[in-house]
Amino acid sequence: METVTSADGTTIAFDRVGDGTAGSVILIGGAFGYRTFPKMVRLSEALAEGYGLTVINYDRRGRGDSGDTPGVYDVYNEIDDIAALIQAAGGSAALFGLSSGAVLALRAAASGRVPGITKVVAFEPPFVVDRSGHVPPADLDVRLHESIAGGKSDKTVRYYMTKAMGVPWTMVTAMRVTPFWKKLRAVAPSTAHDWAVMRQYVRGERLRAVDWSGVTVPTLVVAGADSAALVKNGAKAIAAALPAAEHRELAKLGHDPKVEILAPAAGEFLTRARH
Repeated sequence: METVTSADGTTIAFDRVGDGTAGSVILIGGAFGYRTFPKMVRLSEALAEGYGLTVINYDRRGRGDSGDTPGVYDVYNEIDDIAALIQAAGGSAALFGLSSGAVLALRAAASGRVPGITKVVAFEPPFVVDRSGHVPPADLDVRLHESIAGGKSDKTVRYYMTKAMGVPWTMVTAMRVTPFWKKLRAVAPSTAHDWAVMRQYVRGERLRAVDWSGVTVPTLVVAGADSAALVKNGAKAIAAALPAAEHRELAKLGHDPKVEILAPAAGEFLTRARH
């Protein structure tokens, strides 16, 4: 494990996987994700071993071995975390975000405050661009922050999964009797950071190209053919709004991705020569 210090003094922990010559990529997990999650580890290894990439796999703030800022949930702090990681990677790196981590990657690239971003891979950024499915309540943060401040981890997990992510109650109830629930509880407070990233883009409204004009690097937006229509619609919408994006929908892939399908698509794009 290595660490960097972000602009606000928060310590961010990461693992550096591989030492290839094909460049560096920073993996950015989604809600409830963390760097030692088995799928993140396997994805890191697949990109390093199969494509010669140096992979920075990190704990977003509030998770794992990284620090946090309880009560302060600002997307720009997470963008500054990415800037610090790029410096640790040598000054340039691609970003590979999954789910809400994909939106964070895109927002970092659009912000103009992170030098050194070379490419972006966005796997199923969960933009809600219409009202055909679940639309989170606009004031979700009020109850979410209260639950986190009160130390109510179980309630926080249930509330975020059902109200922010639209996971059915029956599925959340089933999760509670599995060993994985303990891991979800451990990172429950970090959901406030996810909501800071997502809240303005899950209102059931069309994305505006002007908000994403700063994403000038080559970008790959990936969706799974087996994923919900709401997720696939969001992926298509952001790809259309970006200045230099390509969109791919991969067969036999869902929102819980199979590394053996996702890694080749991402690895080929990340190591493709720029023209």
